[in-house]
Amino acid sequence: MTSSRTKSRSRASDTSVIGSVSESFALGADGTRLYVRERSQSLRDQPAGVVGDGVPITTILCDGICCDGYIWKYLWNDLATLTRLCHWHYRGHGRSAAPLDLEHIGVPAHADDLNRVRLHLGDTPIVLMGHSMGCQVVLEAYRQRPEKIRGLVLLCGSSGRLTHTFHGTDLLARVLPRVLRVAESRPGLVRGIWSRIPIQAALKVALRSGEVDKNLLNPDDLVPYLEHATHMDLLLFLRMLRAAGDYSADDFLSSVDIPTLVVAGNNDTFTPHHLAERMAAALPRSELLMIQSATHVAPLEHREAVGNRIAQFYAEKILA
Repeated sequence: MTSSRTKSRSRASDTSVIGSVSESFALGADGTRLYVRERSQSLRDQPAGVVGDGVPITTILCDGICCDGYIWKYLWNDLATLTRLCHWHYRGHGRSAAPLDLEHIGVPAHADDLNRVRLHLGDTPIVLMGHSMGCQVVLEAYRQRPEKIRGLVLLCGSSGRLTHTFHGTDLLARVLPRVLRVAESRPGLVRGIWSRIPIQAALKVALRSGEVDKNLLNPDDLVPYLEHATHMDLLLFLRMLRAAGDYSADDFLSSVDIPTLVVAGNNDTFTPHHLAERMAAALPRSELLMIQSATHVAPLEHREAVGNRIAQFYAEKILA
């Protein structure tokens, strides 16, 4: 299933952390190449977390839509003492290829890709961690193949129908079909305009909008997201967004019988916090961390609170 694998050494800003990183490509069901990076070495002289049978735990990080890893900037280092880490790019995102099957772009397709990444990594016991739409991808991956999943961490997300809950209304779901029709009628023009949006101008708008906390967020942490967004195929993004809006995991939340940590911010406008609260209440073995003054990028704004709570969850529920 692997097309290529290269290895590189990297050192985190914390000089006590030695990061051994390998990069490779898994293959989706339709042959789409999926970028995968692994971090196999943790804090010097301290082994990565293992379960009771001595098998290393692998944590797979799953992005939101139109993202390719910006949200994991700090957790990529902070979790290295606990677990082997993997981060991958969705089809049509980052270094992954555009989908060979253009109908295979919804949440179930991403979840199928995730389960193929699991096999590509050796099919070890895992924890699945998702941010934003990644929460739905993680839940659907559990529905498709629950074997060897030891826990879930769901950050700043909900169980589905994201276009119907954005900013607490269904406005996005109602407007999206019209936007998509315009993009499909003039794809070249729309792509040209989208790709030329100045990053610094977009950053200023984001900081002034209140969607993120400009007093807590390092502006540089948001730049990779804006850069990726302007380079992504806008038409593909809109089609994926429409497909994601049709997905819900509500019907099987009560059957997700593994430890789950739900993290939310009470100032999250993308995914209002009451959705996370409702999801946590429906999951039979869940714990909820509600972070005051946090927005949709809580792992960047509140690095210590998020990292410490995840570490506690691993110690008590995954590695105990």
